[in-house]
Parts: sequence; structure tokens; C-alpha cells
Amino acid sequence: MSVQHPPKEPANCSRFQRFARAAARAAGHPLGFVLAVITIIGWGITGPVFGFSDTWQLVINTATTIITFLMVFLLQNTQNRDSEAMHLKLDELIRATKAASNALLSIEDLSQDELDQVKSRYKDLAGKAHPQNPPRPPPPAEAA
Repeated sequence: MSVQHPPKEPANCSRFQRFARAAARAAGHPLGFVLAVITIIGWGITGPVFGFSDTWQLVINTATTIITFLMVFLLQNTQNRDSEAMHLKLDELIRATKAASNALLSIEDLSQDELDQVKSRYKDLAGKAHPQNPPRPPPPAEAA
């Protein structure tokens, strides 16, 4: 069984992009989880040594808050890049498929109302393609 290595980083990636990718990989790796569990266990074990003081609690609260705050931005950066890459790949498949509608190439740039209109048109098309399974009407709104 061969070991799969992560793809090499492109030379034109910024330091932040390289760091964000590495941090996202590390955070999602089982070893990252084990390290977090060990940290929490270590913090818990030191509780009696520090008399379960406010400072002892403040250390873990502050550390986890800072790490969470920073990870939100790192992971969002990674998610945004992955999402954009996926859109570009799908755009290429749509462009290369003769029967596909090129109108969908930039669909991610539409407003929510415009997306709802496109979705409605595709539901209608699906109903015409499969008349034995017509699209169901939306459930009634609950009264407040």
C-alpha cells in the first residue's frame, strides 16, 4: 500500500495561504484531536495543584477562545478557496458539455431570489420529465 502525500503547494501561494492550508490539515488530522484531548486532560490534572483557582480556569478559557477565534478565519479561508475551486471545476464541466446550459456558469453570483427562480424552473423541468412524480408543493408555513 503506497502512502499518499498531500499535493505540493503552488509556488505562487502566499505565506498566509500555506499556513491556512497546513493549519486546516493539522486541525482535521486525528493527531490534532489527540493533542487537544491530551491538553484538556493535562489541564484537568493540574487543577488540584492550582486549587482549581480562577486563574487556572482563566488559562484554559483564554487559550480556547483565542484558538477558536483564529481557527474560524483560517478554516473560512480554506473553505472559500476550496469552494471557489469547486465552482471553477463545475464551470469547466458545464462549458465542456454540449447539452448543458451555459447560463449556469456563474450561478453562484446570483441573488437568493434569482437562485430561487432558477430552482423553480428546474423543479418544473423535473416534473415534466417525470410526470408520475410531480414536484410537491412546499409545506404550509407554521402560524406564529
